[in-house]
Amino acid sequence: MIQLNDIQKKYEMGDQILTVLDNIHLEIANHEFVAIMGPSGSGKSTLMNILGCLDQPSYGTYRLEGMDIFKQTQTSLAAIRNQHIGFVFQQFQLLPKLTAEMNVELPLIYAGVKKQERKERAQEALRKVGLGERMKHFPNQLSGGQKQRVAIARAIINDPSLILADEPTGALDTSSGEQVMALFEALHREGATIVVVTHEAEVADYARRVVTLRDGEIMNDGGRETCPSSTV
Repeated sequence: MIQLNDIQKKYEMGDQILTVLDNIHLEIANHEFVAIMGPSGSGKSTLMNILGCLDQPSYGTYRLEGMDIFKQTQTSLAAIRNQHIGFVFQQFQLLPKLTAEMNVELPLIYAGVKKQERKERAQEALRKVGLGERMKHFPNQLSGGQKQRVAIARAIINDPSLILADEPTGALDTSSGEQVMALFEALHREGATIVVVTHEAEVADYARRVVTLRDGEIMNDGGRETCPSSTV
């Protein structure tokens, strides 16, 4: 599914070079549920952006389902994001003037799916996340937990091979956060591949594997200590 080899990300800061990611080697198999943990500034959000084809590293290779991501055109990358990756963000990223149903339909519009099929699939996705009675509600009529479930419905609408969630419970109370993570668990049991970025141990506990970053390097992968800046 995912193969990252020697990923590095560096930024020029005046006359200095800031290394955000260094020597990242990571493989994630189909149907895994992985949490990426680390303190603020550890590089986990940058890594998530690379996994989601939203950013490119300074060096290294990334293969997603056999595709060499860094050799793709911008048009191809947009298609990969639409068809292969479902995104869930901390702040939901819902359009306020669209109903829950219409927000969920958006990836299908970009994919060129006809209106009636979009409607049916969006309704099915909302029922799957327990919002069958909230389809016509606007985001300001929904609780935080309900907004995040709409975002999850939107993420799964194209049946993606990979679901990426960036701090998905960060804007939620404890109860709503538990409901959202239980939903991710259910999706994983159905066969979804899920990668969650979080700084919360309670969230990481839902995953089957935890990858810990520190200062841009993998320090621990599923309980196996790694050796920074060296070949293991």
